[in-house]
Amino acid sequence: MRLVIDTDAGIDDAQAIMMALAHSNATVEAITAVTGNVHLDQVVPNVCTVLDLFDADIPVYPGAYRPLVASWKPAGAHIHGEDGLGDWPGRKPSARKPECTAAAAALVELANRYPGELTLVALGPMTNIALATRLDPTFPQKIRQLTFMGGAIAARGNTENVTAEFNIYCDPEAAFIVLDAFSNIRMVSWETTLAHPLPWSIYDDLLATTTDRSTFCAGIGATLVRLLRDGAEQYDGFLIPDPLAMAITLEPGLIRESETRYVTVELHGSLTRGQTVIDYGKATGKLPNVEIVTRIDMEGVYDLYRQMLC
Repeated sequence: MRLVIDTDAGIDDAQAIMMALAHSNATVEAITAVTGNVHLDQVVPNVCTVLDLFDADIPVYPGAYRPLVASWKPAGAHIHGEDGLGDWPGRKPSARKPECTAAAAALVELANRYPGELTLVALGPMTNIALATRLDPTFPQKIRQLTFMGGAIAARGNTENVTAEFNIYCDPEAAFIVLDAFSNIRMVSWETTLAHPLPWSIYDDLLATTTDRSTFCAGIGATLVRLLRDGAEQYDGFLIPDPLAMAITLEPGLIRESETRYVTVELHGSLTRGQTVIDYGKATGKLPNVEIVTRIDMEGVYDLYRQMLC
């Protein structure tokens, strides 16, 4: 499997990239960086830090500095830290340098080099992918599969527009363009994320291993763990939105339930801008374009984490 990963390099992004790098049947051809959880200037070093951990020689292409139309609002330092990787003091600086080619141009070039072979995994706002689509309208047809983490399928978001999930809300226009142009899409929503945490007992067991990778994951995730475990809204486990999207990409057999629907994005509502709109009743007359994943085999996800950390 040839992968291209588009990322805004927060804590869960880092784990998703690690999962791909550790998988025996995946080759990561490139990583493209986009402003989202943190600004692009921090995203690129974050990706390089993860690649250093695996000593992986993979090109990193810097992409969009900001959303297509909206002003940029970061996810919040209380979630990912100021640097996007939990402000972990044990982090080592990377000497890697990104490529000079812009991400959107790189995506088009890679699709032309490997037509019909690339699986594109979008872990952040889809600004780079929208720009690639505008550069080359045939780009979506050259991608074998697009999997993205984003959206809310029951209007349970995690932003100030309470019906909108962060990755879509960060750049609604980009998501609208991508959903309109692609037909071979898989979606892991925020609600699916909430339904599939890593239980704390499993999380503690996974990070009890003494490897450089487990130390890294424990270090960058420490502040977020305290927020999820002991904060005002306590969760039953560690939330892994991007690793879930990567898991079903690497192992599609982990999908236990899904449904294919027409999905688009609301761009104008004062309370609903950035909301993913799902046509459950076929009212729009539009062809279904997204496989919405609703249930995932978590035992398989645990196995991928063990492989990634050990």
